[in-house]
Amino acid sequence: MDISALLAAHPVIDGHNDLLWEAREQAAYDFSRLDVGAGGTATHTDLPRMRAGGMGAQFWSVYVPTRLTGDHAVSATLEQVDAARMLTERYANQLAWATTADEVEEAWASDRIASLAGAEGGHSISCSLGTLRQLFELGVRYLTLTHNANTPWADSATDTPVAGGLTPFGREVVREMNRLGMMVDLSHVSADTMRDALAVTEAPVIFSHSSARAVTDSPRNAPDDVLEAMARGGGVCMVTFVPKFVNTACADAHRELVAAAAAEGIPEADGPRFGAFEKTWAREHPQPTATLADVVAHVEHVREVAGIDHVGLGGDYDGVETLPDGLEDVSTYPALLAALADRGWSSDDLARLTCRNTLRVMREVESVAADLRLERGPGLARIEDLDGVRPLHPQG
Repeated sequence: MDISALLAAHPVIDGHNDLLWEAREQAAYDFSRLDVGAGGTATHTDLPRMRAGGMGAQFWSVYVPTRLTGDHAVSATLEQVDAARMLTERYANQLAWATTADEVEEAWASDRIASLAGAEGGHSISCSLGTLRQLFELGVRYLTLTHNANTPWADSATDTPVAGGLTPFGREVVREMNRLGMMVDLSHVSADTMRDALAVTEAPVIFSHSSARAVTDSPRNAPDDVLEAMARGGGVCMVTFVPKFVNTACADAHRELVAAAAAEGIPEADGPRFGAFEKTWAREHPQPTATLADVVAHVEHVREVAGIDHVGLGGDYDGVETLPDGLEDVSTYPALLAALADRGWSSDDLARLTCRNTLRVMREVESVAADLRLERGPGLARIEDLDGVRPLHPQG
């Protein structure tokens, strides 16, 4: 199979990339200092390697850490959205801003990579449906309901459960996302939150960067019953490459780390303290290595459980320190596709994996939103009314 020809016709749409936070940390968003157009950057991602990887669209994560809350989280998220726009404008000969499936394909028609935005964590909206709407107006096309810590309205996969899934306000967040046409992203959330969101949503959902829990037992992965429900609703699970989510030895090593940190009073949800502990821990505890074959196993399991129409790719490049052998940066997607072709995947199968499934979900979410806007106006729910929780920001 000619992988290059396949990717020319059906380029990769990747669900999740953390380059923007790296740009903040490394260069304060100065893309003359972090010139991803020239290549050779100290990142997993740059434009030459994206081209080499056969990429056609990237959802840039407009991530902010959960240590930021309330208005601080909102303003930092706005800076991330601004960075996504600056990146796209600086390299306008190679990138095109996109908010719809049609705009993705228009970018391809002009030989450019579509540049999209997704917000990673419900803390970015500070318990405000109005803020959610404004992120949509700025071009954000998915919201991951939590990151590594709970929000007041949804439980995270890596925090102590409080809500038991979604609260009444959390369900209103999902409903308003459906009305707007913003994809509901179930990566990072607890299994109960996944199930609650699937019960509420009127549109297909996504996992922007998650793998299969039956293959690697990590709370960040999707259980089979969730994958089945996701598929029944028309969604897509974009398989991630993160070693501790795709390799059992790496997952076991991470559990050992989490237990050791907890013994010191440091929960995994406490990003800064846990990160510092992890760096110290790693000096005396060498980590196992994941491989491309591990990712193949997850892609094939999602296909087996959910079906060929419900699997995609979400590498999480620049969101982790290390990646599997053979998938070290964004140039390596062809190697993954070649491995799948060797296992009997057809050109049509691979085209669905790379882009057609995600484009279909985007269009269905857009269509549902168009119908819902005819039925109901903007959601006006407040968390203090539904959940009895005071918001993290002042309201007049």
